[in-house]
This record gives sequence, C-alpha cells and structure tokens, in this order.
Amino acid sequence: MAGDSRVLMDHNMEIGVTPAQVKKLPKHLREPQISTERTHLISEPVKKPRQRYVQKDGKCNVHHGNVQETYRYLSDLFTTLVDLRWRFSLLIFTLVYVVNWLFFGFLWWLIALVRGDLVHGDEEGWTPCVENLNSFVSAFLFSIETETTIGYGYRVITERCPEGIVLLLVQAILGSIVNAIMVGCMFVKISQPKNRAETLMFSTNAVISVRDNKMCLMFRVGDLRNSHIVEASIRAKLIRSQQTKEGEFIPLNQTDINIGFDTGDDRLFLVSPLIISHEINEKSPFWEMSMAQMEKEEFEIVVILEGMVEATGMTCQARSSYLDTEVLWGYRFTPVLSLEKGFYEVDYNNFHDVYETNTPVCSAKELATKLRDEPLLPQLPLLSPEPTTQTFDPLDCLSELNPLSQDEKMEERDSGDRGENNGSAAALEEPPIAD
Repeated sequence: MAGDSRVLMDHNMEIGVTPAQVKKLPKHLREPQISTERTHLISEPVKKPRQRYVQKDGKCNVHHGNVQETYRYLSDLFTTLVDLRWRFSLLIFTLVYVVNWLFFGFLWWLIALVRGDLVHGDEEGWTPCVENLNSFVSAFLFSIETETTIGYGYRVITERCPEGIVLLLVQAILGSIVNAIMVGCMFVKISQPKNRAETLMFSTNAVISVRDNKMCLMFRVGDLRNSHIVEASIRAKLIRSQQTKEGEFIPLNQTDINIGFDTGDDRLFLVSPLIISHEINEKSPFWEMSMAQMEKEEFEIVVILEGMVEATGMTCQARSSYLDTEVLWGYRFTPVLSLEKGFYEVDYNNFHDVYETNTPVCSAKELATKLRDEPLLPQLPLLSPEPTTQTFDPLDCLSELNPLSQDEKMEERDSGDRGENNGSAAALEEPPIAD
C-alpha cells in the first residue's frame, strides 16, 4: 500500500499535479506550482509584478496618509466640494438646503411665539407677523416658500412686523448665496472634462525599434471623438528609483523624456492616431540600456496628454503608463490609416497591434558608435507587416553589420577576371629557350 502511494505521488510530480495536501493550505500561503518534467525541474525566474505609480486609466495610485493639518481642506472649500464623490456631493447638497430651511423656519416660529401669534392668532382684530402661521410645520413651509420664491399666497408677512421684514431680507440674501455655491459646485462637477479623457486612447504597449538609423521609444495615441482637442500637447516622465553618488536613495525619481519639446513635435494635431517617438540619444535615460539590461530594470513611463475641449474650452488631461514589462523591444505598430473614396478611415481594431521587426539588441550608445564606422541601412529590412528572417546576432551587436557594397563587389569581380585572364595567357605562352 505504501509503495502504491509513493508511485502515485511520483506520477503526480511527473505530470505536474498538485498534491492533495497543498490544497488544504490557505490561499495566501500557496506557492505557484511549476509544471515539472523529468529533464526540467527548475523553471526560469519570473519577474515579480511591480506596483504602478499611475494606473492604465490615468488614476494616480497614491494615497495621502497621516494628514494632520486637515483645516487646509476647509480653506479651499469650493474645490473640496467639487472633488468629493457623487454620493457625498448629493448628500451635502441635500443637507445644506434642508438645514437652511429648518434654521429659518425655527426663526419664523420663534418670532411667532414671542409675539404671541401662536396663542392669539385666531382672535379677531389680532394682526400676526405672518398670516396663517400657527405651528412649527407651517413656519417650516413658509421658510421653504420664502427661499424658493414659490409663493402659494396662503401665508404672507404683514407690514406690522419689522423683525419679520428684517428676517425676510436676511433669508433672501443668504438663500441666494447658498444657491450660488451649491449650484455652482454641481455645475462644475457635471461639466468637468474628466469624462472627455475617456475617449482619448493610449496603446497598450510601448515599442522600441530603429527609425532612420536611430533607436526610438514609441507609443500611440488616438482620439475617438469627431470634436478635436485644441492645442494638444504631450509629455512623458520616467519613474524609477535612484541612488545618488553620495548614497542617498530617491524613491520614484522623475526624469523628463524628450518627445519633441525642442522641435515642436510635442504639439499634436490629433485628428487621427499618432505614433509618439522618443529618440534615444545622449540625453535619454535609455542611452546606455540594452535589451538584456532593460529586462532587468524596474521603471515606469508615465505619459500625459493635455489640451482644451473644443466644445467647452475647458482644459482636459489624459494619463497612462507603461511598466518595464510593457515596453516591447524590436516591434513596430501596425498601420491603422487607410485611404477610402473621398476620406481617410481609421481602423481601431489594429490600434494596439504590433509586429516584430529586426532591431539590434545592443544599447543605443553602442549602435551609434558602430554607425560612425559603418552604415546600418543595408542590413535593415524594408518596413512591412510581415516579419523577416534576417536578424541581428544577439550575442554580438558590434559584429560586422554590412556586406560589401555593390561597387566593391564589382571591383573584386573585375580584378578576379583579370587575374584569370592573365593566368590563362601565361599558360599558353611558351617558356623562353635558354641560350
């Protein structure tokens, strides 16, 4: 029996079946199971998933804790009300009006109580402050009618009540202020351009490939609406922890990524999807980073697209990010723009698609050093959506990249032909007879 159990356990280990004992462990204590074979028992190390600084939908994954100076939020009360969630905004909107009506209703009831209108209001010849106000409920209804200017005409104030006239003026002024604040908050909250950013798209991955003999980091952006973003501009940040020469550790250090600030390419005319390119040069943080080194690095690229909404004129901002695992080396984006009869058509089904292309695996610095001696264009394939079989040597990027040029081949062929002809003529000639 023990032998059968051992054979069954060995068989389970061979086919990758998890033993029954492991299933009894809590979920957070279970280790990921590795499918094992007879010739392969250890899997390759898997890179741990990294916490995002900015989510794919643009939300910043940062929470502020231990904020003791909470009074600062009240100093900018309007912005605080606008930034609240909808459930809290509606709750505060309702409470402000109800509390305001109750407060002034209590004051109207208090005036009636002090003047004796609640006791002598039904007597003939008695002039109350407010007609037909005989309880707190009627005072509350009169407060609502006064502030909302409904005016049913059943309860009215008389001219023999100066304190009531003063209270009417105060309620009218304060009611207008409350309406301005609350309606303004709701209008700004409704008209916020955050929802406009939902129709601005970023590609799922960023790619690295060669453009005009230069290594470039690229990603794609697009706008789904026909109403365009005016004065659109884009910028990018590299988020990576850094340690200075003095030993200081800087978590989540931000470094600018130049995507055309000097040349004006960061100003976009976003009518159709555009591929944003960052040239990896001496000022780029990826200058000395090869494909193998990038796989070991941990970083995040945050891209920010800003512009004004054409319909409202309000500033809109859309954000996204790319982790190091979402940057694909040796790929290009599939074209999405095609020419139809009388117009250009954008196929958003291929917006996130990429295809593989021949790209050196060395760093941009090493590539630039090699290009100073030999051009790279003869070795690069033509741009086509189909991958080619010609690749660079991943073990040695600095090997010979170019074959002999056509002129050199012709010269070599001509010299070879002349050598063969000379050899044949010499063979036909008779050797000279020695005297």
